Order: sequence, then C-alpha cells, then structure tokens
Amino acid sequence: MNLLKNKKALSTVVTTLIILVVSVLLATVVTFYAINVTTTRVQEESIQVYKLHTWHDGSTYAETAFLIINTGGRDLVIDKIAVRGQECAWTTVWYNKTTDTIDNDLPYVTPTNSSYLASSVTIGGTPYTLIQGNSSDLILQSGDSMIVYILNPDHISVNDIGVTVGITIFTANAQYYKESNVEASS
Repeated sequence: MNLLKNKKALSTVVTTLIILVVSVLLATVVTFYAINVTTTRVQEESIQVYKLHTWHDGSTYAETAFLIINTGGRDLVIDKIAVRGQECAWTTVWYNKTTDTIDNDLPYVTPTNSSYLASSVTIGGTPYTLIQGNSSDLILQSGDSMIVYILNPDHISVNDIGVTVGITIFTANAQYYKESNVEASS
C-alpha cells in the first residue's frame, strides 16, 4: 500500500523500459552512422571494357583494340594486359586517354611496320593520338576512358580467324576478362 501513496515515483517496470528503449535507440543511431561513414568513404574499383576487336590481316599483322572506361570511384593502375593468356609487352600497347564519350566502333589501324602502329586513329570523325606504352603501368583516372590498341599480340595467327579469344586486364585489385572472335581486317 505504500506504493500507492507515493504518486510522484515511477514504477520499476516503467523505469526499466525507458532505459531499454533509450539504449536501443542509441545503438541504432551509432550503427547507422557507422554504415553511412563506411559506405560513403569506401570507393570501389570498377572498369568496363567495350568495343573489343581482334583482327588479323591474313598475312603478317594481328591487332587487338578495345575501350576501357573507369566507372569506379577511384583512379586505377593497369598492371598488365594479356591476350589469349599471354602477357603483352608494353611496347606493343598503344593508347589514348580521353574524357570524350566514344559512341562509334573502333576501326582497324594498319600498322606502319612490325614494330609501330600508326600514330593516330580517327573514331567518329575525331582524331586521337596514340601513345606507345613503355615499361611502366598505365594509370586511368576515375571517369576517364582509354582507347587501347595492341600490335601483334602473341599466338594470334591467320588460322584463328573466326575463333574466340579472350583478353584479361589486370589492375592492382582485380582482373577483368572479355572475349571476342578474331576477325579479318579487310
């Protein structure tokens, strides 16, 4: 009966429920904050490979071309490129980094000789200067595109016309694989 006489005191049950609700709400707020911080600050690597072609001219030269678009939230380093499982030497890789949107397909570029590709390619009326790779890795900034041509990738011969071959692009964190059929260049 003493409990009924004290009108200003809260019951033990109500006090326990209030403490429980407050602690659950606090834990929920902290969890949502942690999820928000990690999801907004973590930027993922992601590239898309488009317009992949591998050609052979029927006698001497083979060529692979593709477009890489860095769709991730961070810059990436391309460590190596392999065609049909064979790593391509950087001196056989020709590229152009651009911020342009490239809608048209990549054309076959006639090599000037067995060591050099033409110094430019015209895609949709826009000329792009091709730079020969050297011994260092290629860096592609977030949101940028890279046109890549590979002269005489290993193990592509005239007998491969019509056969599916794959390319693998190796970055610091991932591998990106894509396949296409070998085409005749003419």
